Amino acid sequence: MSNSFKHIITNIKGDKVIWAVAGLLAIFSFIPVFSASSNLAYLYGNGSTLKYLVKHFTHLFLGFTILYAIHKVPYRYFRGLSIIMVPVVILLLLFTLAQGNTIGGANASRWIQLPIVNMTFQTSTLAAVVLMVYVARYLSKTYDKKISFKESLLPLWLPVFLILALILPANLSTALIIFSMVCVLVFLGGYPIRYLATIIAGGVVALLLFVLLAKAFPDLFPNRVDTWMSRIESFTNPDVKAEDYQVEKAKIAIARGGVTGTGIGKSVQRNFLPQSSSDFIYAIIVEEMGLVGAFGVMLAYLLLLFRFIIVATKAPTIFGKLLVVGVGLPIIFQALINMAVAVELFPVTGQTLPLISSGGSSIWMTCMALGIVISVSVQREKIKSEQAKEVINEENPLEILSEAI
Repeated sequence: MSNSFKHIITNIKGDKVIWAVAGLLAIFSFIPVFSASSNLAYLYGNGSTLKYLVKHFTHLFLGFTILYAIHKVPYRYFRGLSIIMVPVVILLLLFTLAQGNTIGGANASRWIQLPIVNMTFQTSTLAAVVLMVYVARYLSKTYDKKISFKESLLPLWLPVFLILALILPANLSTALIIFSMVCVLVFLGGYPIRYLATIIAGGVVALLLFVLLAKAFPDLFPNRVDTWMSRIESFTNPDVKAEDYQVEKAKIAIARGGVTGTGIGKSVQRNFLPQSSSDFIYAIIVEEMGLVGAFGVMLAYLLLLFRFIIVATKAPTIFGKLLVVGVGLPIIFQALINMAVAVELFPVTGQTLPLISSGGSSIWMTCMALGIVISVSVQREKIKSEQAKEVINEENPLEILSEAI
């Protein structure tokens, strides 16, 4: 067993800082998950948090297995895989949306039940990664080429809007985040700004039409638009804010935390926050670890962002650069949104804190994205290694003598 573990460690390649930060976040996550899950254990279990820790460990183990496997794949293969996976993702989203029932009181139009293991999977998380890789592939093909707006509609924007249209009815926040990240990526990829402005305007019109349709036919998408409206109203209207139960409890948790926190395992608001181990886990971290823990977590994600920028800058190809931005930036964006919701700088979105919140889909797809980023850094290391060997051979007098002989 020890030999196999050593074999895995020696075969880990790529950016070591990304590996280290991801590992530290995963290890750190057991502290707030253990603390926050005590409420769930009291409500739905026998008072023991062990099964929640085991479940979280299983999710992380599978996630890092995915990370390890993905980082071994040369990143150029993702170009072709994205074309294959886009139709697969569309079919999965159609299947997910067609369910129309509930799992544990939640809207099951976001999840599918995995047949082999007793777990659910949120298909929109896979769709987000696949779509960003697909967009990066298209932009790398058209980079430094003059294209017309019509030429980009079918190969680029049709898959984007089709996937977003299948995510939107059940998950507005995820659809908006994906659309925002796609817009950032195409902007950085050199897509004409006037074309991008047209697409954004079209997206806004499509969203308004969907809201009007949902209002006119409420049986089609029950309670979804009303939920969006209530969240926006509670965020913008001071008179309604007191009714936003989760945000108010999160603010109390943060206020109790102070500078150093109340101590690990001593959170009080975990007993009142319904999503204390997922959507609002950052509030529990601040309550127990104070500003020290809050800034520590934030700095970890900013360090990841810094390493993403370095990997993208040093990537040997345009596709590699865009790929790192496409799959890496949403991780940081999601983390910032989760933290912003906890401190009431953003409306409630339901986004988890990557690698820290409990939940399999988010962890698995975050690890997949990190694996893709590391795969790009692995290729860069191979090129540097080959260049170093060439320099050594050129400077080795014995090599020169042998070639002369």
